[in-house]
Amino acid sequence: MRKPARDHQTVGARHRWTGVVAAAAGALVLVEAGRGTPALSGPAWTRRNHRDDPVSLVAGPAAAMTASLVSAALLPSRLRGPVLLLGLASGAVGLYDDIVGARPEQMRDKGFRGHLRALRSGRVSTGAVKIVGVVGASIATAGSVSAGPVDRILAAGIMAGSANLVNLFDLRPGRAAKVTALGAAATLNGPAAGASAAVLGTSLGVLPADLAELVMLGDAGANALGALLGFRLAAGSRPLGRAAILAVLVALTAASEKVSFTRVIEATPGLREFDAWGRCPARSP
Repeated sequence: MRKPARDHQTVGARHRWTGVVAAAAGALVLVEAGRGTPALSGPAWTRRNHRDDPVSLVAGPAAAMTASLVSAALLPSRLRGPVLLLGLASGAVGLYDDIVGARPEQMRDKGFRGHLRALRSGRVSTGAVKIVGVVGASIATAGSVSAGPVDRILAAGIMAGSANLVNLFDLRPGRAAKVTALGAAATLNGPAAGASAAVLGTSLGVLPADLAELVMLGDAGANALGALLGFRLAAGSRPLGRAAILAVLVALTAASEKVSFTRVIEATPGLREFDAWGRCPARSP
C-alpha cells in the first residue's frame, strides 16, 4: 500500500537531519584528528590569522571531504558523481592555493587584480589555478541541474560565485562557517536539499575549533562549502531565479574589491553582534 505524501516528506526530513548530525560529527572528528596528526601540524599547515596568531588549515580539507561525501550520500544517485566532483575539486584547488600560495613569490598575487597582474608578467598564480579549477568543476557539474547552454552557464556561475563569496567572508574566526550554516539552514527543503544538510552539519562541526581560533577553513573549506551551497541554490531555482541569484553574487563580489566586508559588519548593529558571537570576549577584535 502506498504511503501518503506527508509520510514521505517526514522520512525525507529525518533523512536530512540525520545527514546534518553525521556531517557535524564527521567534521568535528576530522578536525580534531587532523590537529593531532604531526604531518598536518607543521609550518606548511599553519597560517597567521588577523591577530597574527597561528592557526591550522586542517579544517579546510576536513570540511571539503565531509560535506562532499555526506552530500553524495543524501542526494539521488544521478547527482552523486557531480556533487562529489564539485565539492572535492573545489576543496583540492583551494588547498593548493592555501599551501602553495603562501610562498613568498605568490603572496603578492592576491585578488583578481593580483591574478591578472601575474598573468601579464608571464606567471600563473595559485589563485588563478584555483579559479580555473572551481569554474571548471562548476561547469562540469551544472549540467546535472540545468538544461540548455544558457541555463548551464547560470547554474555554473552560481556555484563558482558562491564558492568565491564564502571565501571572502573567511577573514574572522567562525564568520564563513556561520554564513554557510545560515544559508544551508534556509535551504533545507526542496531539490538537492541533501547538499544543504551536509553543508549545515559540516559548518556546525568545524565551528567550535574555528571560533576558538585553533583552525581556519581557508580556501579549501570555504570554496567547497560555498560551491555545494551554490549547487543547492542552482538546483532549486528556475532560470529567472538563477539569473537573479547570479546577479547578486556578482554584485557582492564586485563590491568586495572596493568595500571591506569586515568594516561593514563591524559598523552594522546586529551583524556585528552575530559576527562576534561565540568568540572568547578577551580575544575579540
